[in-house]
Amino acid sequence: MEQKNISPVRYPALQSKDFRLFWLAQFVSNSGNQMQIVAVNWQVYLLTNSPIALGMIGLLRFLPIVIFSLIGGSFADSHNRKSIMAISQTILGTLSLILATTTFTNTITPTLIFIITFIASIAMSFDMPARQSFVPNLVDRKHLPNAMSLYAIMFQTASIAGPSLAGILIAKFDVGGIYVIDAASFAIVLTSLFFIKTPGDLHVGKTQVSLTAVKEGLQFVKSKPLIWSTMLLDFFSTFFSSATALLPIFAKDILRVGPQGLGLLYAAPSIGAVIAGFIMAHLGTIRRQGYMLLLAVSFYGLATALFGVSRIFWLSIVALMLVGAGDSVSVIIRNTIRQLSTPDYIRGRMVSVNMIFFLGGPQLGEFEAGMLAALMGAQMSVVTG
Repeated sequence: MEQKNISPVRYPALQSKDFRLFWLAQFVSNSGNQMQIVAVNWQVYLLTNSPIALGMIGLLRFLPIVIFSLIGGSFADSHNRKSIMAISQTILGTLSLILATTTFTNTITPTLIFIITFIASIAMSFDMPARQSFVPNLVDRKHLPNAMSLYAIMFQTASIAGPSLAGILIAKFDVGGIYVIDAASFAIVLTSLFFIKTPGDLHVGKTQVSLTAVKEGLQFVKSKPLIWSTMLLDFFSTFFSSATALLPIFAKDILRVGPQGLGLLYAAPSIGAVIAGFIMAHLGTIRRQGYMLLLAVSFYGLATALFGVSRIFWLSIVALMLVGAGDSVSVIIRNTIRQLSTPDYIRGRMVSVNMIFFLGGPQLGEFEAGMLAALMGAQMSVVTG
């Protein structure tokens, strides 16, 4: 009897029903979150006309991460991760409704936006360690690299859909509706958690939330040069090259393309990232990962400088697409290395340490970019970074 060759499944992580549910729900939620980022930055710039105010948004997203993320990581390793996500998503949805209500009633102020941004970042300090630590539980270990590539594709696709749609809606209906959509997206995540069968307390509960647990997480990262070196690389590259906070200035004053153009500028890096992510997912295991990582980060920096000097809209879009492509390759390699090198019992704390570098770099970089933009202009701020 002739034996048939069975071709391997190209995206094996999607064979897991729980991963598919989580992946789709996160796409909706991240799309809403990306819409909100565009709306908040645009609204703050309209209210203040100040690059420093835009930089403050980044600073207020960064500070809670430094203060609370290590505690959030300990929670993710000692409590049910699904429950942590349910609570944090509810808080984030409520904050979006407050932004919507105050916008519709014309009572919103920059100070209120700053306060809500700070509180939302606290919630994210607990949500992200639980969420990223939960992903490896949804697939077989051998399919984790594929899952991380697909997760990166999902995030970057949401970063295309969210800003693009936000730019159109802001131009037609102002920013209030964006906040309502974002609040609704969190309800999608809460619903998905109900239907996901994988328990949220898998391999957790042995660790107590304490200073000792936080110290254990820091010591683990310190003992793994492959982990902490990629974290440092991530932090410094995004700190100096972050241009996201200044996009409203480029859209309004330099390229003169308005809110619709702003949406495309926000979406452009993700278009490049999705293309690179699909290539990475299709290729599977990447050889010479260290070399590829350094090459990707260098590519990211050069493309950012090209964006900084451009005064042509289509060239700016291309430059940002190249930024996203370099960043996507770097993110996929780094995340795969970290997840495969970390046992589940301490994964939440590893993610929380990484949050300080992964989110702290671009958010603190936005503050740095805003300060430099106030001193030397937006374009020089990006180029010197």
